[in-house]
Formats: sequence, structure tokens, C-alpha cells
Amino acid sequence: MTLANDMTDWIDVAATSAIADGEHVLAEVDGYPVAVFRIGDEFYAIEDVCSHDGAEIASGVLEGNDIVCPRHGARFCVKTGAVKCAPAYEDIRTFAVKLENDRVWLADGPA
Repeated sequence: MTLANDMTDWIDVAATSAIADGEHVLAEVDGYPVAVFRIGDEFYAIEDVCSHDGAEIASGVLEGNDIVCPRHGARFCVKTGAVKCAPAYEDIRTFAVKLENDRVWLADGPA
């Protein structure tokens, strides 16, 4: 989970119980499509766009901490947005997440 500064506006996305372990929900934050993943008791948010070809990525297979793009197999770390293998070579944006009152909140822009 990433922390943001005190000046950040937060967007209420979902109840923590609405996202099962290994699953995700989709949201839009400041014009960005965002996928919020739950891995164990932690929540992570990445832009739902593969840096290889601009396609959505959230419908890919989650393997541990990595999401595999459903189109061409590029792999990204859900925790950091770091690209893990070709054909992508650029990381994807992450968003700060906080949990409050059993709700998942996202920062109003990329981390």
C-alpha cells in the first residue's frame, strides 16, 4: 500500500469486503482507468493500461504479485507498476491506496 501526502484528495472506491483475495475492481481516478487489486490483506492500484500497446490489463492473469497482460503477455508488478518482461519496456502508473472504515480509498492522481 502506498502512502500519499496530506494534501491528497481521496476517492472512495469500494468496501474492503467487496474485493476478494486475488481479485480486482475497476475505478476511474482523475480520468485514469484504475484497477484495484487485493493480494492477501493488502490493496494496490495500477493504471489499467498496458504500457506496451495501451490495452486494458486488469483482465489478465494475476500470478502472485504480477499481472500478465491478456493481449501479448507483458508482465507487471501490481505493487510497484514495474515492468517484469517484454514486450513492454515501460512501467505503469500506480496510485496511492488507503484503508479507512472498512473502505478502499484511492488518491486523486498517480503516485
